[in-house]
Amino acid sequence: MPDWSYRTIFRPLLFRLSAERARDFTLHAMGLISKLPGGSLLIRTLGHMESYPILESKMSAVHIKYPVGVSGALDIHGSAPRALAQFGLGFMEIGPVTLHPVSSNMSIRREVSNEALLYPTPYANDGVDVVEERLKDRRNYPLPLMIRTRHTSASTPVEALEEQQQLIERLSPYADALYLDVIDRGWTLEETVCYCEDAARMAHSINKDFPVFIYVTLDCPQQWLEQLAARADFHLLQGMVIGEAIHTADGDLIGKEGKALSLERVRLVREIAGDSLIIVAAGGVHEPLDALELMDAGANYVQLHSGLVYSGPGLPKRINEAIIYKRIESADHEPLPLRNGHFQHSIDAAALMKLPSFWQGWGWMWLLGLGMVIGGILAWIIAATSVVLPYDIRFLGIGRESMENLNERLLPFMSHDRVTLAGTMISIGILYAQLARYGLGKGLHWSKTALFISCLVGFSSFFLYLGYGYFDPLHGLVAILLLPMFILSMRTKANRPSLDPPNLVNDRSWRLAQWGQLMFVSLGSALAVGGITISFIGVTDVFVATDLAYLCTTPEFLAMYNERLVPLIAHDRAGFGGALFSNALVLLTIALWGINQGQRWLWWTLLAGGMPGFIAGFSVHAVIGYTDFWHLLPAYFACVLYVLGLIFLYPYLMSGRRITRKKDPFGRLQAP
Repeated sequence: MPDWSYRTIFRPLLFRLSAERARDFTLHAMGLISKLPGGSLLIRTLGHMESYPILESKMSAVHIKYPVGVSGALDIHGSAPRALAQFGLGFMEIGPVTLHPVSSNMSIRREVSNEALLYPTPYANDGVDVVEERLKDRRNYPLPLMIRTRHTSASTPVEALEEQQQLIERLSPYADALYLDVIDRGWTLEETVCYCEDAARMAHSINKDFPVFIYVTLDCPQQWLEQLAARADFHLLQGMVIGEAIHTADGDLIGKEGKALSLERVRLVREIAGDSLIIVAAGGVHEPLDALELMDAGANYVQLHSGLVYSGPGLPKRINEAIIYKRIESADHEPLPLRNGHFQHSIDAAALMKLPSFWQGWGWMWLLGLGMVIGGILAWIIAATSVVLPYDIRFLGIGRESMENLNERLLPFMSHDRVTLAGTMISIGILYAQLARYGLGKGLHWSKTALFISCLVGFSSFFLYLGYGYFDPLHGLVAILLLPMFILSMRTKANRPSLDPPNLVNDRSWRLAQWGQLMFVSLGSALAVGGITISFIGVTDVFVATDLAYLCTTPEFLAMYNERLVPLIAHDRAGFGGALFSNALVLLTIALWGINQGQRWLWWTLLAGGMPGFIAGFSVHAVIGYTDFWHLLPAYFACVLYVLGLIFLYPYLMSGRRITRKKDPFGRLQAP
């Protein structure tokens, strides 16, 4: 459920349900998909979060792949941990976990205007027995687990410590780190500090390297927080988690407004405790800009909750991309140490800026694209004039005159197949050349994957020409000439993060872009289905009902006149289907993985890449008089998706030079 489907389709539908039903339905659906064969791969493919060393870190002794985690209260019943792990998250909180279940007979409420969730029963959970049983199958939890333990409300410190001992003993075999949820308004500060240290000693007696963090509520009184940060023994306690909930008379409020408090608390703790303390901030992260501001204030990691509900499951990826860009932008040739000394990578900005040269690989793909464009133009000219080539005539054993005498619409019909194929070839060539220049040329992994998949399908589809025993020497020659270019282009190393400023806010252009992305994903999917269908028809029935109505004949009559006539037409149809499928794959991959703010080249690529195909298809049908509405309906539908996609994507992809009021952390102008 990526953002382009969540924001446009699923969120409006889910928000018609109660918050609890929507949450349970979504998590159970994602959990079910992740358990199917290939389900996790599907979720990961739709999101395509790439991993880079500059994102990796150590949270004490725990290796963290991404600096973004997820709150345990979001999936309190553990319905979809494996699915959530595919979103670009680096760790997962489990909890709160109490010794006995805490149930609620009141429903969770949304406050959409404030982008908040109200949980009427604090610390609701299934209890340690259920959680322990769930955690036994660690395969469902591929991320590092931060287990948050909580004593029963109204317990004395002694009673709470006894509960913590049982919780730690039972849950430590499954935990990578422990969050001690310690703040109890009924205790004194001295009791709280002693309780934290005693619980930490318990954990370390089980595992001396076990990282232990204090978990404090977002609305923890400032005086308490100051004293706790100053007096706690951080040799025993490795860090602090600034929580996500604000306690109210109606329950725990978790939402966007929590960011202000979170920033204030993070700055305070960082100032008092210094750089040695690890800080996890969990409140109010709804946009990448929120995460960057919290990290600028002193947080090492962020955790998500309400942000995933209101912004969408693509939020972790967007945050990771923003962090990558900022770290690269601020790096030089010296190692870049982050706070607490637990993370240190040498980011060689010069090496990242050094892009592949033309002949190192990407130039070959650009030449392949150029060759496809030139070949498509020549094929269009031939298809619009003579239609058949000398080797076609030799294969048939009859000339143009005989074909015209047989059926005056036969050559126009063949022209319509060949012109649409030519337009598709030009579209593919434009997409390949642009992806080579701006994708492979910048070392972007997704562009190499897109080109590899599309080219592999395209070259393989050559064998469809042989479905009826007809070998096309021109297509064979073109394949022989272009195949080495494809192979040489795949030498390009495509393992660099994007050096372009990422999107930071959920503004209007970003929201419109989700609709634009949906349009192009739908277009790519529709073209893929169309390509497969046309190829299948081309090697089986060859004609559809509207074709025969236009020709006013039957396949049997054509075969009776010349047994090689149908195989020649089949070769055209199968070839067009294969080319359309190849085109669809590269377009679909661009739509899934390549849509990023300010990518002007991508908008022009989509515009230029789509026009030849649509112009060829509509013009040739109009010229030959094959204008049956039902035959052209799929093309009309595809054209509507194409135009709407370009309109919706324009503000987002073409942004970057607007005169606005405010600058983001990159110095880039943002919407007011």
